[in-house]
Amino acid sequence: MKQAAPTVVAVTTDSPAATAGLCVGDEVRSINGIVPRDIIEWRLLADDSEVDLEVVRGGIELVLEIRKRAGETLGAEVSSALFDRVRTCDNHCAFCFIYQLPQGMRRSLYLKDDDYRLSFLYGNFTTLTRFTEADLERVVTEGLSPLNVSIHATDPMVRSEMLRNPRGGMSLRWLRQLLNHGIEVNGQLVVCPGVNDGDVLEDTMVGILDRFPELKSVAIVPLGISRFNTESSMRAHTKAEAEAVVDLVDRWQRTFLDVLGRRLVFAADEYYLMAERPFPAGEDYEGFGMHEDGIGMARTFEWEFTGRLEVPTGPQSGFFAWVDGAPAEGYRAVRNPAGDTGLRESGTSVPVSLGRKSTVESCASNSSLPVGVLTSSYGARVIGPLVASLGRGDVRVIEVPNTYFGGNTGVTGLMVGEDISRVLAGEPTGHRYLVPDVCLSEGRFLDGLTVADLPREVEIIPTDGISLRRALGG
Repeated sequence: MKQAAPTVVAVTTDSPAATAGLCVGDEVRSINGIVPRDIIEWRLLADDSEVDLEVVRGGIELVLEIRKRAGETLGAEVSSALFDRVRTCDNHCAFCFIYQLPQGMRRSLYLKDDDYRLSFLYGNFTTLTRFTEADLERVVTEGLSPLNVSIHATDPMVRSEMLRNPRGGMSLRWLRQLLNHGIEVNGQLVVCPGVNDGDVLEDTMVGILDRFPELKSVAIVPLGISRFNTESSMRAHTKAEAEAVVDLVDRWQRTFLDVLGRRLVFAADEYYLMAERPFPAGEDYEGFGMHEDGIGMARTFEWEFTGRLEVPTGPQSGFFAWVDGAPAEGYRAVRNPAGDTGLRESGTSVPVSLGRKSTVESCASNSSLPVGVLTSSYGARVIGPLVASLGRGDVRVIEVPNTYFGGNTGVTGLMVGEDISRVLAGEPTGHRYLVPDVCLSEGRFLDGLTVADLPREVEIIPTDGISLRRALGG
């Protein structure tokens, strides 16, 4: 199958690309004679001081010669991060959230990927069941680190059964190889009650200590169930089961601290909410390195809201901070719902709120109006006490129950326009309503509705405590 040529969507003024005459709409066929497979290869090729682009413009083939300093960015953005076919997932996990999506949503939401490149670029998790020697060579040679790997269980039989893939039991050998070559890897375990919790989870902790102690971190996240789930063996945790996971994580954190000098394993915020336990101290999260996976997000939000943190916690720096060639929005940002397991933040930082009209004016001129902060069921339990601490009668938290997905869906990133509309319809007019940007992608909610479809005017604000504090005039 012939891969699609990357199309230029933006060119920076006075950049080397602009000086050479590269234009929006140009299709780039090759860089220095090489056809790039993805934005990673694009960036490496574009690092040279002499860059020759073969482009097609309006059916005409052109060669543009770009001369710049070695390492200087090209100054062009292209339409996608992968130019060849996305490596799709060939597992059939009973707990996969994609199988639990309703019909009629955007086609892109039903794509199951298992591509290590998207793990590097976007923070997606890969099972490594389609990983190869050639992939290992590229990862090591090009230093594609960090990567995120779904472990679920270290027992080969249990892992194969969970992935419903005979290669599942042996594919963790690639994790060992990645660690042997110094690649930084974050692990994740989706815990399914009665499947890989209890003794199996205990055994997995032993396996991680014995076989993969170099892992940077391991996230323990609960199974998400929607009302469209058809797997009878999959169910939500009970309170007692959540308590057991929290206790196990606490015990193993102390073990890892003694043996490795770090906690290594962390439970998702949802577990503490389900168990009705207080969140760990912020310092116990060891820098909030797993913030994007719902680990310590409640504590960071609290610190941001109270002023202890003055810079929002977001994507980790590195490749994502300086990559040139594809739009920055998306890298380490909102992910496919299949991977949405926590109180996840968008990973983007929007400087101003966006709504039906300029909310820069709206926030300034309507600051005396009563405010309703819309958030999910889990979000309300985190934000509610913070807002209450202000002692302001003009600010209230409005919980939006997720009836669209149903089940135990309670994360803010899965709020949809239909549910927000239903709740807003019962709220008074003339108030300010704040909605977190994490539930929007390219201006649309997951159910396809837009802000313009809502029955009340709303202000979209970044999903962090600093932005909320500022929106409330703090």
